[in-house]
Amino acid sequence: MSTTEPSPHLLSGRRPELPVPVAETVVPVDTSTSIVLDGAGPSMRYRPTPLTMHDDIRYDTSPGGRELRLDIQVPDTPGAKPLVVYLTGGGFQFANKENNLARRTYVAKLGYVVASIEYRVIDDGATYRDTVADVKSAIRHLRAHADEYSINPQRVAVWGQSAGGYLAAMVGATNDLPQFEGTGNPGPSSAVQAVIDEFGPSNLAQLAADFDTAMQDEVYASGSFLARFAIGPDTTSSVIDDPAAVAAADPSTYVTSSTPPFALLHGSHDHFVSASQTLLLHNAIRAAGGTSIRYVIQGGDHGDLSVLLEDPASAKLWSSEQVMAHIARFLREHLG
Repeated sequence: MSTTEPSPHLLSGRRPELPVPVAETVVPVDTSTSIVLDGAGPSMRYRPTPLTMHDDIRYDTSPGGRELRLDIQVPDTPGAKPLVVYLTGGGFQFANKENNLARRTYVAKLGYVVASIEYRVIDDGATYRDTVADVKSAIRHLRAHADEYSINPQRVAVWGQSAGGYLAAMVGATNDLPQFEGTGNPGPSSAVQAVIDEFGPSNLAQLAADFDTAMQDEVYASGSFLARFAIGPDTTSSVIDDPAAVAAADPSTYVTSSTPPFALLHGSHDHFVSASQTLLLHNAIRAAGGTSIRYVIQGGDHGDLSVLLEDPASAKLWSSEQVMAHIARFLREHLG
């Protein structure tokens, strides 16, 4: 049972070194089809709902023998509750499930079971297909143990930031596509009913499209972390040299009119992932006849990484009651 609550401004657990390059300049963001939020007002305020915590639960073991684990927050309220699976960021180079505890706690106290998972990363030799398979395996595990954790298996959302936002988008866009399922925890469905993607990449060959030339050169370098994630661990190519691989790794490739509803959020001053990445996906979903809503956080940078850029004011925007209320509303509308 939880007895303390995290500070609303403590957005991460262990604070890593910056895993990816940082832009010096950012072009103005396109807000023409989006809702602009300024993050003004108070920080998010917790409901008094008590929570039960279940930490370090093994949900799968990778082919290389790595145990993959998750943490679960369960509201101490009657009945089965919708599930929100949280996917941390980390540039596809680390995946600390302890991250973003404050905002996860906010959502759990609204009445959702919230599970934060770890997944394989580039140092494990993983590509996007492996990481997507890990997330789907975790969803199947949680559905298989729905009674144990008071989960309503018919109501599942994925919510991610940065690399985790990308994975959330890929999981939602590839609902029921067998080539992304993997072999972990066979049986239950891995399909989700809603997706929240906060500043996640989409088209990896345009990840630095809004940034200065030096940033683009580093991101698109041959054999970069991005190329290894999209093409393969031993590649010496650049993502801009392999359009087929980039398209296969792009959630926009898979969206249809049956794609679950998306909420996309991006900061107007993101120095890590071009804000146009969520716009590309937003437009693709709408063009396919799906449901998507996009929010631009005016003055916002890359979530909690803003703190590492000595910009704590930008980081606080993401934990404002204003921003979190829109996330809560989206979950309520699509999960209940």
